[in-house]
Amino acid sequence: MANLTLPESTRRGLDEVRAFYDDAGTEPRWGARSYRALLSHYYNLMVPADASVLEVGCGSGELLSRLKASRKTGVDLSPRQIEAARRRIPEGAFFAEAGELLDLGETFDVIILSDTLNLAADVQLLLTRLQALSHPGTRLIINFQNSLWRPVLTLARWLGLKAPQPENSWLASSDVLNLLRLANWDPVCRQGRLLVPVHIPLLSTLLNRGLAPLLQWFCLTVFIVARPARAADRPLTVSIVVPARNEAGNIEGAVRRTAELGAGTELIFVEGHSRDHTWDEIQRVVRAFPERRIKAIQQTGKGKGDAVRLGFAAATGDILMILDADLTMPPEELPKFYEVIASGRAEFANGVRLVYPMEKQAMQFLNLCANKAFGLIFTWLLGQPVKDTLCGTKVLSRAHYEEIAANRAYFGDFDPFGDFDLLFGAAKLNLKIADVPIRYRERTYGTTNIQRWSHGWLLLRMVVFAARKLKFV
Repeated sequence: MANLTLPESTRRGLDEVRAFYDDAGTEPRWGARSYRALLSHYYNLMVPADASVLEVGCGSGELLSRLKASRKTGVDLSPRQIEAARRRIPEGAFFAEAGELLDLGETFDVIILSDTLNLAADVQLLLTRLQALSHPGTRLIINFQNSLWRPVLTLARWLGLKAPQPENSWLASSDVLNLLRLANWDPVCRQGRLLVPVHIPLLSTLLNRGLAPLLQWFCLTVFIVARPARAADRPLTVSIVVPARNEAGNIEGAVRRTAELGAGTELIFVEGHSRDHTWDEIQRVVRAFPERRIKAIQQTGKGKGDAVRLGFAAATGDILMILDADLTMPPEELPKFYEVIASGRAEFANGVRLVYPMEKQAMQFLNLCANKAFGLIFTWLLGQPVKDTLCGTKVLSRAHYEEIAANRAYFGDFDPFGDFDLLFGAAKLNLKIADVPIRYRERTYGTTNIQRWSHGWLLLRMVVFAARKLKFV
């Protein structure tokens, strides 16, 4: 383990916690087992089954034993608790050590701190040490108890309904978010879970899955997901997919106005059963610009979502972008999206049309109202600020898109537009989403393919479907 000198007060705090749990039992009470079972349900929604998982402050392994991860590692201050964890999970790897001193010489896909932060002697040091155990795709998942519940939990402890604990902190969400940033972790999302912390037939399911998503600030348990804040170590290549249906007048402009980005850019036009000469125009443009890397594909399926998936399947770039062929999102804005991903500031860049003034005919009033409403709903649904869900420009790495595609069965093939499929998939993987404001322009050729009422009704149905998969679970 690491050779690190700790302040005397920090060492004394660690020794007190170690002594307490060395004297404590290794078999949790019924209430604690029930609580851990409820927590494990939400952890299994966030932890991929093929992930390597490290739990710091694992105790006797009660939570870790319930996770479906492929490789499990646990760390705890108490040698007695670690011995119990080894018996409970013989295939796991366990170490008796303080998280503030941790140096395992490997990295993990997921690092868990479950009801551990308030017992840490130095939270900032602990979070900083965990950076060495992470890779760029690591997710740090923390859960801690809402300070609003402090009087209830104190009363439960006095009545003997809750196990005693050593002296501990009561960190608020704002404290945890600040400490994460100080330790160079980038918070992704925050959500509250559990109004009833033990299993009571029917009642706990009704309240925890049906009501808790609507009363998140009053839930017992706060979950925060964070990621390492790191930039790409090299220039990245880019693939820009341009779905095009009845857009013949915009094809050449898309090529002329799109800059070369990063280490190289390819343009992939996906033509979708046009009634004008879009396909002929794409072929002409390919011949007219031999210096540009341009691919041309015709859809066999239908819808923008199918076109995007077809284009992404043919893409070779490190970063994948969608550019609508109507060019209402100016191609000149694409370098902003590249910088957001390449710099590591986010893992999913979402275009936003609702910040700057629009040209008069760019968006009708009812469409504007609907877009603002969907933005509010999605901010609650995804646990991250998303101001505009239906801007066509969305950007992410090819590696992350492949993860979304591999996990598409969780939601199913439900989205003909492609926007929700990507946003929901990104949220399920806990990717950091960043809104990128753009100047939205009027069309200069053709008419919109959007059918306001029928598509609006379909979008509402998709929101309800996703809420059942992301919130009411």
